[in-house]
Amino acid sequence: MKINNYPSELLYQIKSYEKVPVEIYDNANDGSVEIAQRIAAAIRTKAQKNKNLILGLATGSSPLNVYRHLIRIHKEEELSFANVVCFNLDEYYELTPSNQQSYHHFMQVNLFDHVDIPKSNIHIPDGTVTLKDVETYCSEYEEKIERNGGIDIQILGIGRTGHIAFNEPGSRRNSKTRLIRLDGLTRRDAAKDFNGLSNVPYKAITMGVSTIMAAKEIYLMAWGQHKSAIVKKAIEGVIDTHVSASFLQEHPNVKFIIDKAAASKLTRVELPWKVGNCNWTEDLICRAVVWLSNKLDKPILKLTDSDYNEFGLDELMFKVSTAYSLNLKIFNRLQHTITGWPGGKPNVDDKHRPERACPEKKRVVIFSPHPDDDVISMGGTFMRLVEQGHEVHVVYQTSGNIAVHHHETVRFLEFYEEFKQAFQIQATEGEEVAQVKTDLLKSQPALNTAAIRKVKGLIRRGEARAGARFCGLNDEQIHFIDLPFYESGGLRKNDPTDIDVEITANLLKKIKPHQVFAAGDLADPHGTHRICFNIILDALKHLETEKWIQDCWLWLYRGAWQEFGIEEIDMAVPLSPQQLMKKRKAIFMHQSQKDSAPFPGADAREFWQRSEDRNRNTARHYRELGFAEYEAMEAFCRWKFI
Repeated sequence: MKINNYPSELLYQIKSYEKVPVEIYDNANDGSVEIAQRIAAAIRTKAQKNKNLILGLATGSSPLNVYRHLIRIHKEEELSFANVVCFNLDEYYELTPSNQQSYHHFMQVNLFDHVDIPKSNIHIPDGTVTLKDVETYCSEYEEKIERNGGIDIQILGIGRTGHIAFNEPGSRRNSKTRLIRLDGLTRRDAAKDFNGLSNVPYKAITMGVSTIMAAKEIYLMAWGQHKSAIVKKAIEGVIDTHVSASFLQEHPNVKFIIDKAAASKLTRVELPWKVGNCNWTEDLICRAVVWLSNKLDKPILKLTDSDYNEFGLDELMFKVSTAYSLNLKIFNRLQHTITGWPGGKPNVDDKHRPERACPEKKRVVIFSPHPDDDVISMGGTFMRLVEQGHEVHVVYQTSGNIAVHHHETVRFLEFYEEFKQAFQIQATEGEEVAQVKTDLLKSQPALNTAAIRKVKGLIRRGEARAGARFCGLNDEQIHFIDLPFYESGGLRKNDPTDIDVEITANLLKKIKPHQVFAAGDLADPHGTHRICFNIILDALKHLETEKWIQDCWLWLYRGAWQEFGIEEIDMAVPLSPQQLMKKRKAIFMHQSQKDSAPFPGADAREFWQRSEDRNRNTARHYRELGFAEYEAMEAFCRWKFI
């Protein structure tokens, strides 16, 4: 659903900040549907005129849903691609088309194999061109585009350096198709696709900025909170060679199509009172007061009428009599989020508490997308719930099997072999185990056969079980459901199906929880958290007629990537220094993820360091607003799904 239908009187104010047209959608799928439908309409219009549509295509995670919807339209609505000529933006240098990490392979698997586009109409830069021939090759690529009349529609993603295609920081407005050296951040972001940074190419062939700008129509898409900062720069910042997407501000027919998460730092979303009159909801009032407190470095209760007036929040004074009344209201709201009883405190008035007092002992399900998200994200609360006598179950949704280094796997296999020898155990599967070890020692980082993944899954299962036991659970309260969508063998997962939802719903139906904790992490760069959360929502929807679900509350935690904003927090659980240290030890049970995890994201810190820093920052934020000083805090947001 498109959500940016603003009254005309606000459009001028919005445009004073946003230098390109922006369309904001509820989620990535809705935005992708819109782009796919516009492309499909353009293909049909050109076909009616017996002309080709020249389409500029992108790779990476951003356009995947666009391609899926184009395939669906092709199959269900008989959209032909016979009159489509494609030019791809880029390709890694020295990767052959058959390489699974190449963009040739990506496009074949995700689009071309499923539609009727003639092979002669497909153009993707050749990463195997010799260095002495690359300049000539790039000039010829430009000439091919020109001979076809130029690109009609160009779709783009945006990298965290602000690059479009591989036009890294420093790229000029007049740059053409060329060989370019990849930025360090771009290579780190790509490491997940290459099973390690050392395997990522250093160079790529890319269309230039001027090539892209020559397209008649451009759609730039961005999904997820991790893109929000660079999206703001590209849309609201100055035109800058260090952010090549900012050049799009000069294009006469460009649209940024983004989801709510990617739009979260735009002025109209983050600070809407700067844009014009607001619909002052309770959450927005809280956000504005917290923003002003941070801006002035003052506790909430010390803010004055003149503070509100000076910083453009005088409109709030019309809703309440004085700053004092408003300050007190917001202070009390935030005070009521703080509790040491995440399962509810028994035998007390719970009117102003985050959780219900009854039932005194609750059945609790903690969903963990990967086998360590439970302790990383809410380990202190996990242990608190167990200590306070609730019936806690932890559910590990995926095996996490690709996130184990080969050398770690070999270590376990060698232990298994020596264990058999030490105890003179005969095992019929010895040859299979030996083959797994042989495959691992070939030093092919991307190799993840079914047998290798099985061993890696067992490693992570053992670590998860150890962590949950350390938190106080018995084995019958530890559940591994290994959702099938995850088992693709690579970073890009299969689409979730009804089977994933059914597995989840069956477990919930068996436990009948009063509380469900789930990862509501829109900033997860790998997407698994988002998929797992949507599966949980679908399962709860499937069970909505069950009597017990009317008394089931869904609490969201954030993963290792980003915390909720203060105004979003419904429950903040304080942790003492001792509890924080115990949480660290629970995280340490996941030894395969320590020191150098295969997919750490862009943050170089280990998961336990990120977790502790985030928890301490949440406590510091509360303290700066005028609340009691705690060592750390874990934060949760309640999801109203019924």
